[in-house]
Amino acid sequence: MDFFNALWTSEMPDGHFETSLQAIPFHTLRSDRVLIQVSYSSLNYKDALSANGHKGITRDFPHIPGIDAVGKVIQDPSQTYAPGQEVIVTGFDLGMNTHGGLAEYIAVPANWIIPLPHGMSALKAMQWGTAGLTAGMALAALWHHGVRPNQGEIGVTGATGGLGLISILLLKHLGFQVAAITGKMDQYEFLKQMGVDRIIDREEFLSEKPRALYPMQFAGAIDVVGGEVLSKIIKSLHFGGAVSACGMASSVELPMQIYPFILRGANLLGIYSADSPLEKKQEIWDKLANDWNIPLEAISRTITLKEAPAFLTKIREGNHIGRTVVRIKP
Repeated sequence: MDFFNALWTSEMPDGHFETSLQAIPFHTLRSDRVLIQVSYSSLNYKDALSANGHKGITRDFPHIPGIDAVGKVIQDPSQTYAPGQEVIVTGFDLGMNTHGGLAEYIAVPANWIIPLPHGMSALKAMQWGTAGLTAGMALAALWHHGVRPNQGEIGVTGATGGLGLISILLLKHLGFQVAAITGKMDQYEFLKQMGVDRIIDREEFLSEKPRALYPMQFAGAIDVVGGEVLSKIIKSLHFGGAVSACGMASSVELPMQIYPFILRGANLLGIYSADSPLEKKQEIWDKLANDWNIPLEAISRTITLKEAPAFLTKIREGNHIGRTVVRIKP
């Protein structure tokens, strides 16, 4: 076989970028790495940025996006993994400056790979994907910090995205009360169906006059937005509360003073799953396969590789709800 199918993002002569399904020569992949035949991938915000030519995500084009992949090992020069073994690859440099998982094949270093947990299907692995792994790490960090269901509400931002929805489902699975902070007014009923106890309109949340501290309303939070939203959440924590910060969709700035940290003992827990050590990733994947194994069909859809560019545009424009899994094999 000389070619494989993949999404290919190229820069056009006028400077804009196009992503389409193409036949890619096999020599595009490095032969000194583990070759994996991909069965499923999934779509993430980073993929949408890479597929739009974002140089902060991917430096060199043309390029295959896709930060998630699950599939079977074809060959491994390091002899770490056996041919036919099912494995997961999420994060590290996959889909950024290494050709990614929105393709029939990937070639990656052995130390990027996690064996597919026993009892977890390939489809379920990509229903979780990086979003589920990150949500799991965020929840584990809150739990390790001592946040418990009897202490009060947990705020979740970006509540209609994949990470937000998985966070909501996991929190409810463990018995927490959840307050969803969202700008999508038309999704209130859906969020209620997912178990959300209270919905907070994001514009209303940010409409109060800026203060050093706000009334305490959250025992903890999982935030993907950053900026003013994260700042207000920190200022609204109970004494000793904590926020797992997972993203910066709104802003990389944190406009605030130190008062919440000194006067209320607030805690800001940074979560970054992409480059986490394999042992940490394995720990969370094992939880997702066992104690935290919950159904995700209500927040997931499965599409073909050919359909993926249109969904990547939806993600980039903020018109995407939940998780989208991409079936790679015919």
